[in-house]
Amino acid sequence: MLRQFLSKIPRSFGNSDSPELTRPNSFMTAGPHTHRSNSFNSGCGRPCATKRTSSSIFPASVVAGIEPLLPFKNAPNSEKMNLFVSKVSLCCATFDFSDATKNSIEKDVKRQTLLELLDFVASGSIRFSEPAILAMCRMCSTNLFRVFPPNYRSITSNNGENDDDDPIFCSAWPHLQIVYDLLLKFITSSCLDAKVAKKYIDHAFILRLLDLFDSEDPRERECLKTILHRVYGKFMVHRPLIRKDISNIFYRFVFEEERHNGITELLDIFGSIISGFALPLKEEHKIFLQRVLIPLHKPKTLGVYFQQLSYCVTQFIDKDPKLSSTVIKGLLKYWPITNSQKEVMFLDELKDILEEIDMVEFQKVMVPLSWQIGRCINSFHFQVAERALLFWNKEHIINIIAHNRHVIFPIILPALEKNARNHWNPSVLNLL
Repeated sequence: MLRQFLSKIPRSFGNSDSPELTRPNSFMTAGPHTHRSNSFNSGCGRPCATKRTSSSIFPASVVAGIEPLLPFKNAPNSEKMNLFVSKVSLCCATFDFSDATKNSIEKDVKRQTLLELLDFVASGSIRFSEPAILAMCRMCSTNLFRVFPPNYRSITSNNGENDDDDPIFCSAWPHLQIVYDLLLKFITSSCLDAKVAKKYIDHAFILRLLDLFDSEDPRERECLKTILHRVYGKFMVHRPLIRKDISNIFYRFVFEEERHNGITELLDIFGSIISGFALPLKEEHKIFLQRVLIPLHKPKTLGVYFQQLSYCVTQFIDKDPKLSSTVIKGLLKYWPITNSQKEVMFLDELKDILEEIDMVEFQKVMVPLSWQIGRCINSFHFQVAERALLFWNKEHIINIIAHNRHVIFPIILPALEKNARNHWNPSVLNLL
């Protein structure tokens, strides 16, 4: 069986330092969505098997004369990097994990080899050669990159409005997790030269990583979040493209699809990115707030990622308080009309902004804002009315309202009087 397993590995005989292994562009002959029939993680949750994308952008490379099952401790230092390439290439063999009885020996050999590679990379003993970097990227491409089928839940659960669906776990996760751990250790290793690695961990590679954020397995998305954050930190040349590509995912989510499994994790990443923005903020960053983050309040599934979105918005306002009026105008534009739970979230975010807003920015929005708060006070949904009335418990909000009472009171007082006479909920009446 082991011979059959090894025979699956495409071999390119010759020294690992061959120039053919150091020219990534010469192999980019296939499109990024070419499919492989031998799915590494077939049965990853959705009813249709996930399709494997081609790894033909990376050449096959098993070093002649190096036995890939040889332990690293038994190899001389001069041969360890060649052995690394052979072991990594061995792990390019893919298996069907929807059937646990198929290829069980080969799967175990691959798992043990991956664990051995993980220990070797973590040890940080030898600087990675360019062929080793190429082999690693090829192996990760072969094992991780695949195209997910359409989400059947978009049909069965009212366009994804039901947020209580149980997560779907991938049957290949025992192997996938090790590959992700190996990629993370590899990227963060001090033995990896970023100047060389950026040729292989390039824009196309990062785009494929971003595609994987639509995985329904939350464990995979969490691994991807950590890896992409490390890539962003290590490869400065890719930072603008990463921000742009994530923005495009958000655009499609808001204006086209209204479903994507990884919005929460991508916003988590952007929260860290925004905290690192230099002052004064660049115009492109302000545009991102206006055209991407604010429209993300529109989808029905806001509750899934609201905490992360609110954090990103708060980061912007902390860096530039003048943006508070821009955010409030955006909230008013996308204010929910028939979704009371979303309205509660909007009021919570609005309260946090008003607790920090200065007088000049408040006066820019106080009239439309007062009308909206008045409507919320009169809401028959007790939580909406309650949240709106709780604004009056915040000292800073009371002060800015009192300073502009000649404008605000004529709008708010009729709503308060109507509520005091007619509201059905005792807890709301107690706040008046």
